[in-house]
Amino acid sequence: MIGRRTLLAVPLLASAAGNAQTPWAPSRPIRLVVPYGPGGGADTTARLIAGPMGAALGQPVVVENRPGAGASIGAQEVARAAPDGLTMLMDAMAHFVTPVLMRLPIDYATAFSPLSLITALPHVLLVPNDLPAKDVSSLVAYLRSRPGQIAFGTSGNGTAAHLAAVMLSRRAGLEMLNAPYRGIAPALQDLVAGRLGFVFATVASAMPLVRGGNARAVGVSSVQRVPVLPDLPTIAEQGFPGFEMDEWNGLLLPAGVPSQVITTLSSAVGQAVRDATVRERIQGMGAILVGSDPEAFSSFIASRAPAIAQLVRDERVTLD
Repeated sequence: MIGRRTLLAVPLLASAAGNAQTPWAPSRPIRLVVPYGPGGGADTTARLIAGPMGAALGQPVVVENRPGAGASIGAQEVARAAPDGLTMLMDAMAHFVTPVLMRLPIDYATAFSPLSLITALPHVLLVPNDLPAKDVSSLVAYLRSRPGQIAFGTSGNGTAAHLAAVMLSRRAGLEMLNAPYRGIAPALQDLVAGRLGFVFATVASAMPLVRGGNARAVGVSSVQRVPVLPDLPTIAEQGFPGFEMDEWNGLLLPAGVPSQVITTLSSAVGQAVRDATVRERIQGMGAILVGSDPEAFSSFIASRAPAIAQLVRDERVTLD
């Protein structure tokens, strides 16, 4: 969940300077592990920043997909890697959810050193065209009149889209069915066909349907409006103050990486997020480019992870 104050508090990284320690430089290519399959937000973000980071570091940054088990396979691989700065993890919401749902041999709270929150990905609340709802309040009224009869679609249990749907249902007092899909595409197909009441989708997934007139956008999950849909009010603006549930992508290292290594990697991240092509592509995804420093990302995790964990427990969320 990324709020306006959070974004303002984590300016894009500047080049690190004034470090009295001996500068570190990688001696071989750096592995950037993505614990998800190819083509998703984390994978795309990792591949966008890998080139500029490698140029800044003087060694290639090689992206490796290690999906499976709620993203824990790749995460565990990074957690067990040598803390030498040569292995990084690009994680997302599963970093908060999976440790609550699975018994794992590592403690996520202590196994990683946060490096940078790279992006925030707001979600658009979509409804089918034949549903008589033009905004969140009319959607809630419609769904309340049909308790237990209508399903919301998600891209899978425990995803940001699922948690946003759960949060809205909880805040609005809705009784709905959960229809998890393997990815957002089939969920959106059923939404367009009128088989679902609503779906939360990232801006990049939602925009083609909205622009094509195949679905109606009634709200956005972030606490600030998104630039590509400036006239679309947030859910928080529409009677649910404080509502916020965005996906995110961030870089983490194994715990114990020396500070001079973190300084060098942090500087390389800063150069990557200032790259014009990276900025253009990230914005084209409908994401908000953050590029925080390690301290701000640590604060983000410390403040968000407990709230997500509590929501998962309260709603008895399970993995697919």
